[in-house]
Amino acid sequence: MSRDGLRKAGGRFALTLCIGAFGGFLMWLAHMPLAWLLGAMLATAVCAFAGVPVSLPKHARPPMTAVIGAMLGTSFSPETFGHFSAWIVSLSGLIAFIAITGTLAFAYFRYLAKLDPVTAYFSAMPGGLVEMITLGAEKGGDERMIALIHAARIFLVVLTLPFLIQTFTGVAIDRTGVVSAGETAVSVADVLWFAGAVIGGVALGTVLRLPARFLVGPMLASAVLHLAGVTDFELPAIALAAAQVVIGATIGCRFANASPRMVVRAMVLSAGATVLMLLSTLMFAGLLSFMGGDRLIAYVLAYSPGGVAEMSLIALSLNVEVPFVVLHHVVRVLTVVAGASAAFRLFGALMR
Repeated sequence: MSRDGLRKAGGRFALTLCIGAFGGFLMWLAHMPLAWLLGAMLATAVCAFAGVPVSLPKHARPPMTAVIGAMLGTSFSPETFGHFSAWIVSLSGLIAFIAITGTLAFAYFRYLAKLDPVTAYFSAMPGGLVEMITLGAEKGGDERMIALIHAARIFLVVLTLPFLIQTFTGVAIDRTGVVSAGETAVSVADVLWFAGAVIGGVALGTVLRLPARFLVGPMLASAVLHLAGVTDFELPAIALAAAQVVIGATIGCRFANASPRMVVRAMVLSAGATVLMLLSTLMFAGLLSFMGGDRLIAYVLAYSPGGVAEMSLIALSLNVEVPFVVLHHVVRVLTVVAGASAAFRLFGALMR
């Protein structure tokens, strides 16, 4: 890239961060749940829709995801796996959840939204955004529409779920996303241990080829350090806010460079599918909660069709079992990615 191109890219990057931080600050002033994440997401999405040149490079999100992963690891304790038998039942239910949710969403996109079979199928699968876009494009689907529908799904789930949880359960979600250490409480040793968990965790995740390695690797490294009693570091509030701003801005920027008409259509179509998916989530969560004790919020977060990092942040802010939520989302994404192509080949003729 030329020097002029680098300067323009740097300017867009700085502009996007400023917009995201401003949106997060406004939400923080308004005492909204997960203020920095939701504020950055909304502000950048609105600006993208309005044609403002917002963009973030691909390498901006992974470091912030690693920061959040290390913070998630601080929630591990010896009591974390006390309900492990219930985990097995819940993980087993994911297969049925994916099958039912995917079928309902496919029928919606194919017969109500009138999308072509390939685009409808890969838009309906509740898996990773990048993986579904790649697979859908390979099979001849509309790559842009698949991308926008999945981006809109994640956007709508992250935007609505905190408020739904607060409304129907009465449990408040902290506006910072988690109770974290103040800047004066952080020692040099804490910073070094935290940095070691981030760097070592990413290296571990890369070597072991862990799914969502930038989140899971640092989370595991941090968890080991805390469970072993080596350190009890906590993340400064300003660092967590910065991580949320980048992740929220990344979601909002996915609507850039698309026509307003196409974005509106994708949002409307995705809204219907998101309602179906959330209803399915509530049905499974209610059933599992009835079978396995009063853990409704944990099941809702574990089965919700949102992103791993975003749902984990909500779990952390509610002091819900973070490992439980993370594991379910990783398994869901892996299951969909592994099975989507095979199911498409098997049932392709019936989808047309």
